[in-house]
Amino acid sequence: MNWKTSLRQFHRWLSIAFTVAVIVNIVAMMQEKQAVWVGLLALLPLVLLMLTGLYLFVLPHATRWRGERRAG
Repeated sequence: MNWKTSLRQFHRWLSIAFTVAVIVNIVAMMQEKQAVWVGLLALLPLVLLMLTGLYLFVLPHATRWRGERRAG
């Protein structure tokens, strides 16, 4: 399997983990439990989503830029 395909799949699974963490956070807020770790639970998948998403966003532009640079 290609590493780009693996990264896309990892990004998709991170989005599921982030969604689950947000739902757990909402349920904890409705039960009025004051646990800091529940609030921070969604931050790790969110940061990883940001990093992988930015890379996947820049990837086609970087490929095009490298192609123009080699041809020129």
